[in-house]
Amino acid sequence: MLRGVDLDLPPHAMIRIEGANGTGKSTLLRLLAGIDTPTEGRITGRRPRTAYVPERFPAALPFTAAGYLVHLGRIHGLRTSDAADRAQSWLARLGAAEHARTPLAELSKGTSQKVAVAQALLAEPELLVLDEAWTGLDTAARDELDRAVAERVAAGSTVVFVDHDPRRLAGMVDAAFRVEGHGLFAAPVARAAPGPRVRIEAAGPPGATLPTGLPGTPECTPAADGSVRLTVAATHSDALLRALLTARPPWHIRHLTTAPGASAPGTTVPDPGAVTGAAPTAVAPTPRNRSTPEAP
Repeated sequence: MLRGVDLDLPPHAMIRIEGANGTGKSTLLRLLAGIDTPTEGRITGRRPRTAYVPERFPAALPFTAAGYLVHLGRIHGLRTSDAADRAQSWLARLGAAEHARTPLAELSKGTSQKVAVAQALLAEPELLVLDEAWTGLDTAARDELDRAVAERVAAGSTVVFVDHDPRRLAGMVDAAFRVEGHGLFAAPVARAAPGPRVRIEAAGPPGATLPTGLPGTPECTPAADGSVRLTVAATHSDALLRALLTARPPWHIRHLTTAPGASAPGTTVPDPGAVTGAAPTAVAPTPRNRSTPEAP
């Protein structure tokens, strides 16, 4: 049971939920995702477009992998052709394209988890709720999910997640909370160890200001000519570039280099011309949770 939970979920935010097994983490995530309703208290604000990856994916469903994704895409309001395109794209990104026509019941646990992740991401949700979504994924798919999460935050979404690895998304988390003793308490935010950093020189239209909530919390240094130098961890550079290029109005990327003294063997700097993405989606007020639900 959870009591006295008071939680705001702002846009452009990544929030980690921690706690021991059985304390109610999954209950809280199901409330935020709209799967369950509180027995007392209420969730306020307009319900954003929400996607949820459960701890256990119900693989025994009468669909192929692609058929299930298209079905979920239609439920989210996508046209069949758009849902099919996004399904193929996400299966490819997660390394499961060859299983598109495989019945869900015949998929391995790892591939089933990739389908579970894909169904949440293809909807481009404003609120993405992940309950140990990385469990069962191979290393490449875990890295791809990390990138996808950064992309959603850059687009203005809110991401709430639980994961057993305390280093998961270290350096990207904006706030952390711990479920303990039926309550929710602020927790320290893990920071990533120093690593390669990227320097981006960007210029906006006259009078434009930098977008708020930029991924990776870059160091910003204005220049006399009106441009801005942004320095960020290399792991966040793709998401930062996408946020700048898809801002309204968009920013022009003048130069991109590895920050002096921060390079490492094998480090690559992304090509800004290769970073594409849809315009950010406006996010409505997200749930504020005051509830006392029964823990499963």
